[in-house]
Amino acid sequence: MEHRVTTTIPADLPLQEPVQAERIRRRARRVGARDAEDRGILGIADRRRTGVRTGSAVINVLLGAALVITGLLPLLWLAKSAITPTQDTLLTPLRLFPNGIAWSNLDRAWNDVHIQNFFWNTIVMAAGSWAVQMVVATTAGYALAVLRPAYGRILTGLVLATLFVPAVVLLVPLYLTVLHPPLIGHSLINTFWAVWLPAGASAFNVLLVMRFFESLPREVFEAARTDGAGTFRLFWSVVLPMSKPILGVVSIFAINAAWADFLWPNLVLTDIAIQPLSVRLPQIQSSTDLGVYLASLTIATVIPVAIFLLFQRTFLSGAGLGGAVKG
Repeated sequence: MEHRVTTTIPADLPLQEPVQAERIRRRARRVGARDAEDRGILGIADRRRTGVRTGSAVINVLLGAALVITGLLPLLWLAKSAITPTQDTLLTPLRLFPNGIAWSNLDRAWNDVHIQNFFWNTIVMAAGSWAVQMVVATTAGYALAVLRPAYGRILTGLVLATLFVPAVVLLVPLYLTVLHPPLIGHSLINTFWAVWLPAGASAFNVLLVMRFFESLPREVFEAARTDGAGTFRLFWSVVLPMSKPILGVVSIFAINAAWADFLWPNLVLTDIAIQPLSVRLPQIQSSTDLGVYLASLTIATVIPVAIFLLFQRTFLSGAGLGGAVKG
């Protein structure tokens, strides 16, 4: 006689398998997190000890305070010296207003030195450099990372090779190009274009944006193309909105670099009327009162610090160059 063994399969088995798989994944993540904590300087068992935990907290506080003091102390001293009489700064530079506050330093820096004119020139120069760098970096990164032409790897290698060329070597040919630019017919010296156009040739920004664009999910691009989006629409409506972190990082790099650049603007902007702060301030140092000069430096420092404070979250979120979509 033949015996048949029947096995009853629960009807909810297909629903149980994903649940069990999710539980396994959660358990693996918890184990991995515990292993990561245990691989640190202080393990889980060490952190449970009161003395070790207290000592670790004290060390963290001291290191954090040291970092804050090291980073902020020069800026705070500069801000204090901007409203301190010159004699007090020379005799007792570390004392806090021994003979009162000299607000007149800021007034003289703004009106007598005419710092507002050079301040405006710096803003125009930095804004133009930022715009040119953003256009070049985003379009080049989009072409190399998203469109991916057949010769894309060759272009990427050529862009990467320019990073190994010292900037000093390029000064003479770049100056001659700006002095006698092709197709234009007249010199760009003493115009902001002489600073804006060379700023766009930043291989570092191109590679930075390209790497971020490569981390974006290509499924989104395919879905946009399926919906009828063209090359420009894909770039403007899909790629750029997903790339705000890296755009913030490149913006901070571009503005700070343009704000602090001295050598190239000093070569191509010889007219005092259009010189930025980075060029004009060293020229007036010997003929300007120390307190007024420090006040001018403080005014010149306000914009870069304010920009970083406004966009620090964007900078920190994009510094890791992670993907735009998690999961």
